[in-house]
Amino acid sequence: MGQRDILQPQQGRSAMKVKDAMHKGVDWVSPEIAVTELAKMMRAQDIGSIPIGENDRLIGMVTDRDIVCKGLAEDGFDSRTATARDVMTAGIHCCREDDDLAKAVRHMEELKIRRLPVINKNMRMVGILSVGDVSQSAPTELVSEYVKKVSAHHH
Repeated sequence: MGQRDILQPQQGRSAMKVKDAMHKGVDWVSPEIAVTELAKMMRAQDIGSIPIGENDRLIGMVTDRDIVCKGLAEDGFDSRTATARDVMTAGIHCCREDDDLAKAVRHMEELKIRRLPVINKNMRMVGILSVGDVSQSAPTELVSEYVKKVSAHHH
């Protein structure tokens, strides 16, 4: 049974939506925030990524991996002066809260990403869909397929 079969409507039931699985109420921070502050926020909130916004728009994302790979591991990186803009990943892909969860998971698989910002019909960010969210909400078979595909990118 493939992932399309798992989350598609069956016997009168509708497919799971992104809003049923996502982490709600996520705020973004300014691109000018210090990287050290980002790291402290991640530790305090036990999260691995923080959305970056400017002029009422989502412009990027900083992950714990970005801080290490684009920051600390780079020669000449000064953590005392570095900002989110220095380490963020721009050009972020999103999904909509009313998208089918299977569609969003396929999108994450194709991009080999572990987190996907969620927007509403007014283009406002309303949450983040993560591997953890999918594993808590989706059937085991879908989670297994997804984890294999996304994890293959990092090995």
